Amino acid sequence: MAKLSRGTVKDFAGFDARTDAETLRKAMKGLGTDEEAVLKILTSRSNAQRQQIAAAFKTLFGRDLVDDLKSELTGKLETLMVALMRPAQLFDAHELKHALKGAGTNEKVLTEILASRTTAELRNIKQVYLEEYESSLEDHVTGDTTGYYQRMLVVLVQANRDPDGRIDEGLVEQDAQVLFKAGELKWGTDEEKFITILGTRSVCHLRKVFDKYMTISGFQIEETIDRETSGDLEKLLLAIVKCVRSVPAYFAESLFYAMKGAGTDDDTLMRIMVSRSEIDLLDIRHEFRKNFAKSLHHMIQKDTSGDYRKALLLLCGGDDE
Repeated sequence: MAKLSRGTVKDFAGFDARTDAETLRKAMKGLGTDEEAVLKILTSRSNAQRQQIAAAFKTLFGRDLVDDLKSELTGKLETLMVALMRPAQLFDAHELKHALKGAGTNEKVLTEILASRTTAELRNIKQVYLEEYESSLEDHVTGDTTGYYQRMLVVLVQANRDPDGRIDEGLVEQDAQVLFKAGELKWGTDEEKFITILGTRSVCHLRKVFDKYMTISGFQIEETIDRETSGDLEKLLLAIVKCVRSVPAYFAESLFYAMKGAGTDDDTLMRIMVSRSEIDLLDIRHEFRKNFAKSLHHMIQKDTSGDYRKALLLLCGGDDE
C-alpha cells in the first residue's frame, strides 16, 4: 500500500517535461529573466519531475538547467531554486557536507538532519554521501565534532535504531529507571546511558519510556536533559526527544524560531521547506497553527519579500488562518 504523502508538493497532473523545459528556457533567455515563470514551475512539480525537466532541458538545448538558474537568478531565490533541483537524498547529503566542510562546523544542521530522519532515510543519506564525496559521513562527523556530542551523532549515523514493533513493558520500565539513575539521581550525569537509549530504541518504545519516566521522576525527560546536559549535546538530545514525540511539531518549532524576532534564519527556513515539502509539510502547518496561534503562511508572508517570498508561499501550499 502506498504511504500517504502529507506533503504540499505532489506530482503535477498533466506533466510534460519538454513543455516545462521550453517555458524555463524562454523565461531565462535573452535580456532579463522572468523569475515568476521559473518559480511557478519549480515549486509546483515534484522532485522526480524536476529531474525529468532537467534532462529534457539538456536534450533540447544542450544546456545545464541548474547552471542556467545559477547565472540568471540571484540571492535567496537562486539558493532556493537550486535547492529544489537537488534530488531528495542528495539534498540532505549536500547539507551535511556543507555543515562539515571548512573552518567551523554548523552543528545546527547536523543536529536537525540526523535527529529527524528515519532509519531508512539515514541509510540512504550515508550511501549517497559516500558516492558523492568519496568519504564516509561518519569519518567526516568524527573529524569535525568532539565529546559526547560526537558520540551521539555517531550512534545516529549507524542508522540501527530498533524498528517499531511489540512493546516490552519490562524494558520500558528498565530504561526509564536507567535514565532516572543516570541523570536526576546521580551526582554528575552518565551521558552514555542517555546516548545508548535515545539513539537505539524504537520510536514507539521511547514514547512509552518518556511517559514512564514522568511517572517515576515527576519530571518530563526534556526538563532533565535541560538540567543535566549543556551545549550541543543538550540541543541534540532535545531534538531527538522532540522528533520521537512528533517530527512535524519539531519542524514547526524550528520554522517558528527561524522567523521570530529580528532577522530571519533563511538557511533553516529554506532547508525545512524544501526537505519536507513532499513529506509532511501539511502536518507541519497544522502543528504550527496549533502551537503558535498563527499560520506558517502568515509568518512567511510577514518575514520575507519579493520572488523569494512568492516561491516559499507556493511551497507552503495554503493558509491555515
